Amino acid sequence: MNPRQISDLVTLHQRTSGRFDLENETRARAVTRSSIVWWQPGWLVMLSTIMLCLVGVYCINITSGLGTGEWTRTALRQGIFAVIGIIGAALVVVPHYRRMIHFSWPLAALMIALLIFLLIPFIPESIVRPRNGGARRWINIGITEFQPSELAKIAFVLVMASYLRFRRNHRSIRGLFLPSLIAFVPMALILVQPDLGTAVLFMPALVAMLIAAGAKLRHLFSALGLGAVFAIVVVVLSLFFAQQNEYPLLRPHQVDRIAALIDQFEGDERHIQDRGFQGKQAITLVGAGGIAGHPEPYARALIVFSGLPERHNDMIFAVFANRFGLIGIMVLLVLYAAWVGGALWVAAMCRDPFGRLVCVGLAAMVATQAGVNVGMTIGLLPITGMTLPFVSYGGTSLVAGFLMAGLILNIALRRPAYLSRKSFEFDDDAE
Repeated sequence: MNPRQISDLVTLHQRTSGRFDLENETRARAVTRSSIVWWQPGWLVMLSTIMLCLVGVYCINITSGLGTGEWTRTALRQGIFAVIGIIGAALVVVPHYRRMIHFSWPLAALMIALLIFLLIPFIPESIVRPRNGGARRWINIGITEFQPSELAKIAFVLVMASYLRFRRNHRSIRGLFLPSLIAFVPMALILVQPDLGTAVLFMPALVAMLIAAGAKLRHLFSALGLGAVFAIVVVVLSLFFAQQNEYPLLRPHQVDRIAALIDQFEGDERHIQDRGFQGKQAITLVGAGGIAGHPEPYARALIVFSGLPERHNDMIFAVFANRFGLIGIMVLLVLYAAWVGGALWVAAMCRDPFGRLVCVGLAAMVATQAGVNVGMTIGLLPITGMTLPFVSYGGTSLVAGFLMAGLILNIALRRPAYLSRKSFEFDDDAE
């Protein structure tokens, strides 16, 4: 074999091996790279969000005394916030959701700083203006007011998902302390505002995420039992001190709401025109809706003349029930079930621990918020000031809701790589 033939063989070998290396590299990338999946349940979450938002804009509009076809400034503002929310959701979908792991703790630190900023007493009222009896929840940013607690909910879910994604110490009773502390910090700051409704959302989300991360149920039930006993003691002592006109634990309006619920269960109507007025009017409007509700002009009149406080906000469910009746209520509950079910469906399909926990945490928050709002409107729970997700008036709340839907859609679109690390697989018998 002459030197030229040897050179040709070497060249052929190099080209062939290079082609094989390229093919192997391409296959390796296909195995280790996540793929985009267009047909998935994340679209169900986004569709439910948009439909609930449209319901909200309509119901906010009919809370005024204007005639049919006329739109209030409040409803138009809610529509503008809906457009902003859709744009925000689209922006959230673009980057891979795993990049948010690196931004979760800085975002949480920013939200904590803003929650502390709200409570600083010497901040001018032009920036932080107390409302509704001294509540300090909003920061004036010129064109609108910003409520940090709404984005703090998302930041908490991201931080908790980042913390739990590859851990196992939460499977011991001692290991539950740090996750509880992470939840306690924003809860305490929001309670001081005061905003009991938003604060209570953190604990159900924490419990749901711990269960999804493999925490032992006996540990969680023990902790929840202690928490329930503590809450009952606080309520009983607050009602006792209220009889002496002292409020060392809960605010006066919070005690009044608990007392109003007790009055309702006991049939005591002595306080029906003060602390029991809002609850009574809400129940009346819901019951008046009947099976199919009322035509819009008649519903407008009933809603306006009822004098229901916060009818465009906390009590929007009563407005909806009066307009659309029991049939409408069932449709509304189906939309919420589709939202929560779609989020949990995405979580079940996602093998990545961070994405799975984010979906579970957001689903728990929306389910709890919707359930508590409906419960307090129909008189099963004390009024806490909790809004109905995507339906009640509130710019920050609506934009935050669309960001939640965008996060879930982001996770649903991106299937984890085939060789991604497994998570939350524990052998209880070996422990």
